[in-house]
Amino acid sequence: MRLYHDSHRPDDRCPGGAQPCKTPVTLRLTAEDIDRATLRVWWQSREELFPMTEIAPGRYEATISLPDSPGLMWYYFIGERNGERLYLGNAMDGMGGAGVESPTEPKSYQVTVYDPAYRTPEWLRDGAMMQIFPDRFRASHPADPALLPPGGFYHARWDEDPILVADDRSGDYLANDFFGGDLKGIEEKLDYIAGLGVPVLYLNPVFQSASNHRYNTGDYHRIDPMLGTEADFASLCRAAGERGIRVVLDGVFSHTGSDSRYFNKNGNYGSGGAYRDEHSPYEKWYRFEHWPEKYDCWWGVKTLPNVNEMEPSYRRYIISDADSVIAHWMRAGASGWRLDVADELPMEFLRQLRSREKGINGDAALIGEVWEDPSNKVAYGEERCYCLGDTLDSTMNYPLRDAVLLFLRCRIGAGAFVRRVESMLENWPKPFLYSQMNLLGSHDKPRALAVLAEAGDLEPDRSRRHAFDLSEADYRHGKRRLIAAWRTICAMPGIPCVYYGDEAGLYGMTDPFCRGTYPWGREDEELIGEYRDALSRRRASMALRTGETALEARGSDVVLIRRAIRGGRDAFGRAAADETAVLAVNRAAEARSIEWNGGTLSISAESAVWLEEKINARPAAASEECI
Repeated sequence: MRLYHDSHRPDDRCPGGAQPCKTPVTLRLTAEDIDRATLRVWWQSREELFPMTEIAPGRYEATISLPDSPGLMWYYFIGERNGERLYLGNAMDGMGGAGVESPTEPKSYQVTVYDPAYRTPEWLRDGAMMQIFPDRFRASHPADPALLPPGGFYHARWDEDPILVADDRSGDYLANDFFGGDLKGIEEKLDYIAGLGVPVLYLNPVFQSASNHRYNTGDYHRIDPMLGTEADFASLCRAAGERGIRVVLDGVFSHTGSDSRYFNKNGNYGSGGAYRDEHSPYEKWYRFEHWPEKYDCWWGVKTLPNVNEMEPSYRRYIISDADSVIAHWMRAGASGWRLDVADELPMEFLRQLRSREKGINGDAALIGEVWEDPSNKVAYGEERCYCLGDTLDSTMNYPLRDAVLLFLRCRIGAGAFVRRVESMLENWPKPFLYSQMNLLGSHDKPRALAVLAEAGDLEPDRSRRHAFDLSEADYRHGKRRLIAAWRTICAMPGIPCVYYGDEAGLYGMTDPFCRGTYPWGREDEELIGEYRDALSRRRASMALRTGETALEARGSDVVLIRRAIRGGRDAFGRAAADETAVLAVNRAAEARSIEWNGGTLSISAESAVWLEEKINARPAAASEECI
C-alpha cells in the first residue's frame, strides 16, 4: 500500500488553510493497492470516520462540513487492504504539506476553524509599526534627579551603553540606570517617524514603575513621572493622530511590581498594599502561600508578584470598571494594546478584555506576546488558539523572525524556510495572518544587525552579558544581511515592525544591551534610506499589503516570495487592480542564478531584490481554484 496527501496543495485540500465555521472542505487522498480509504476527523473529544469515495483509479475524496463553533479540527487517513491498515498523517514537525505513512496512528493535520465574524483593524494589517523603548528614544529636556525612583541613577551621557546591575542579595537585575527619554521626546520626533513611513507606534510600558523597562508596574493609572504626565500622553496621541499615526500601549497584566501601590513591599506607597496589610483590598489579587513573605511570582523573580487575573476585583480594575485601566488610557488616546506574556493570561481574561476594548473602540487593536505558533500553543496543560476571533488580533511573529534570521545565517535552507512560512499560511486565519507584528528585533532579543553579523553568543547567562563593538567589516556584513531581512519582512503578509534604532545601525547583545539609546546625529543614513524605501514600496503596493502569498525555493539558497492580486480582488475580497510583486532572497555568500521570465537572472550575494514579472506568468498558489 502507498498513500499520499499534501495539505498545501489545492487539489488535495480545498479550500486550503484556516477556514470559517461550517465551511465545506474537500480532502483527497492518492492511494495504491488499497481496498478502501477512510478519513478520521476529531474535534475536541469527538471523533468521526468518513468513508472516502474513489473518484478515479487510486484517487479518493471526502467532503466534510467544518464544526459550527471555533476551534481546532484534526484529521488523518486510513488505507486498508486485506484487513491490514496503513495510516497517513502530518509530518512529525506538524507543519503540514506532504504526509508521512505510519503503521500506527500518526500525527494529525490541523484545520483552524475560526469565527466567520472575525475582523482585524484595516489600519493594523495595512500599516507598519515602530516599537519604542521610551527611556532610550529621545529626551526632550535635561534629566531631573528628583524624579528618579529609589536607587535609580542617570547616565552621564546619552551615547553611553546600558549597564547590567544586579542586586547584591537576590542577584536580580535591577534595571535602575536611566537615560531620561520621555514622551515629549517621542512627540518631537514624530515627523521623523512619519517620514520613515510608520503609521503605528508601539510603546513599551509607560506607567509608573521602579525600573527603566517598567514591566514591574507601580501604578496603572499614572504615567511614570520620568516620562511625563497624562497630559503629555494625550498630547503625543493628538500630535501622532495629526500625522496619521496611532499609538499602541504595552499592557502588563499578569503581574505587578513588588514596589507598587498594590503590593507595596518597599513601603514607598504608604502603609497599604497586599504585602503590608493582610486586609488590603489588593491582598486577594495575589497568591500568598504564607503571608507576607511567600508569594507566587513571575518566573521566580521576587520583584514581580503574579496576580490572580480571574479575581473579580482585579478584572474590574483592569477591564470593566467605568475608569478601568483599559478604558482610561483608550479615552486618553490609545488605539490598542500589546499584551505582555499573553500566553500567561487566562483565555477568559483575554476574551473579556477584548470585548471591553472593542466595545470602547471597535477599530482598536489587541496584540499578544506569544513566542510560538499561536494557533496551537499548549500552555499550562491547555491547548490555546489565539486566532479564532475571540481573543487576539495579532501576535509578535517570533516564528517568522526566527525563520528569516536562520535562513540568512545559513542555518536552514530555502526549502526549510518555505516550509516554516507555509505552515503559518496554512494554520493562521487571514485576518490574523495579515495583522501579524512581523519583527526582526525587540527589547527581549539581540539586535538583528548583531545577530546577522555573526557576532558570537548574543544570549549568554546574564552574568556574562556585555557591551561590544563590531569591526567595520562585520558591521558591513551584518548591514547587508539586515537590508535583505528587512525587505523580506516587508514582502510578507503582516505588519512590518521597526525596533527603534535598528534602522539607524544600532547593534547589541540581548537585554539590556539591545536597549541602547537612539543614535541621534550618528545614524546610518544609508540604512535609514533602505528601511524607508522598503516601506514606501509596500505602501504603494496593495499586493504587498493584502495580496495572496506564495513562496518557492530555488535550490537551497534562493527563495522567491510572490504576492499577487488576481481577478480584481485581494485576499479579503476587496476590489483591487491585478498586481504582482516578487522578491528574490539569496542567502549565499556568492551570487546565484535563477531562471526568470524565460531567461537567466543573477541574484547578488546575501541580498533581496525586487523582480519584474511578466503579467500572468505564474498565478499565486493561494489563489488557485480547487480542482
